Amino acid sequence: MENQEGKANLESAIEQLQNVEKQMRLASDVAGTKKAVTDILQLCFEAKDWKMLNDQIVLLSKKRGQLKQAVTVMVQQAMQYIDETPDLETRIELIKTLNTVSAGKVETFGAMAKTEKIAFILEQVRLCLDRQDYVRAQILSRKISPRVFDADTSKEKKKPKEGDNVVEEAPADIPSLLELKRIYYELMIRYYSHNNDYLEICRCYKAIYEIPSVKENPAQWIPVLRKICWYLVLSPHDPMQSSLLNSTLEDKHLSEIPKFKVLLKQLVTMEVIQWTSLWNTYNDEFDTEKDLLGGSLGDKAAEDLKQRIIEHNILVVSKYYSRITVKRLAELLCLSIQEAEKHLSDMVVSKALVAKIDRPMGIVCFQVAKDCNDILNSWSMNLEKLLDLVEKSCHQIHKETMVGLLELSLCGLVKKNSIQIFAGYVDERHAFAQKLFPLTEIVNSDMLPRTESVSLS
Repeated sequence: MENQEGKANLESAIEQLQNVEKQMRLASDVAGTKKAVTDILQLCFEAKDWKMLNDQIVLLSKKRGQLKQAVTVMVQQAMQYIDETPDLETRIELIKTLNTVSAGKVETFGAMAKTEKIAFILEQVRLCLDRQDYVRAQILSRKISPRVFDADTSKEKKKPKEGDNVVEEAPADIPSLLELKRIYYELMIRYYSHNNDYLEICRCYKAIYEIPSVKENPAQWIPVLRKICWYLVLSPHDPMQSSLLNSTLEDKHLSEIPKFKVLLKQLVTMEVIQWTSLWNTYNDEFDTEKDLLGGSLGDKAAEDLKQRIIEHNILVVSKYYSRITVKRLAELLCLSIQEAEKHLSDMVVSKALVAKIDRPMGIVCFQVAKDCNDILNSWSMNLEKLLDLVEKSCHQIHKETMVGLLELSLCGLVKKNSIQIFAGYVDERHAFAQKLFPLTEIVNSDMLPRTESVSLS
């Protein structure tokens, strides 16, 4: 009897609250509707009537014109009851009910704190990497923009307006934004390592290096800076690699690891690097990396390092030689003729440089073939420079001669008609210049100075 009476009282109370909920819903009163639905769920929970709770959740969510905010708060409240269920069957039934109600209707992910969202996605990325599902890991990682880690967390958050989705505070066990930044780039290093994308790995370490907590602690930034240097050397030559290389050389912390500073300077210096001496110098440092942050540089790192040094040397040769025999090129690279041809061909295919090999003659030409327009433009520019030089020379000769004659005439050492004679000389020179360049419009009467006949009193 008591159970029946209690159930009747519960139904009566729920009916009254349903009337209130209807009035609030039709009036579009968000706060009133949210309070009514939460009170209904609370009554069911206190009465431990789990079947009634499930029915009310479904019923309230299907009300005509039900407010989205009311459904959201109802689902959020019911989620707190999951751990309070008496048995597994009841718990599963409640979870199924919430799943049915919230599917495609409640944006629970959007109501999460930003750091909690990032941590949630990063955990998905980690699981994909552990399963070696690199395609899915890349798709998930693109949901996080690296710019989100540069946001200013010191700014005060705006208070949400009435009816807006309230963003929850992040739980205490969620890492801070800077800690999540480090986790993100460590996961991206794992992703880029599977296909040996050295430049992207270097950029990831560069981002970790810029974190204040890392940059202030030598025990953390020294291993990271070592990794940056190694992956810069391992990266193929391109504008991005060159920019990172120069910016790293300007880092004052690099002086703390002088061996790596010398290594980077060798790459920016246009001189041939002897592979044998370089490997003997840095072999121990190379092997030490496996015991430092990030582990070893990869299975192919030693082979790729030699490849980068060969590419550097070929670029250096192309700067100093326009034509060179294949035999001499192989000697400079310390390779056989076949290996030198192979490396040179690979660089030409990858468009790292322009070169042609004349195999019958055994000659490599690094000059770019010019078309007719390029040759004509080059000739025109050279002719213009020549005429500018002639004009400046004539002007200087004219100036010095006039000054000299004027000084002599003032001293009484030159006759009065000397200036007239010199003016005639200038006119003759002007006529000669016109005969010298009869077809050019560049030389005209205004470009060469003329002097009128004058007499000294």
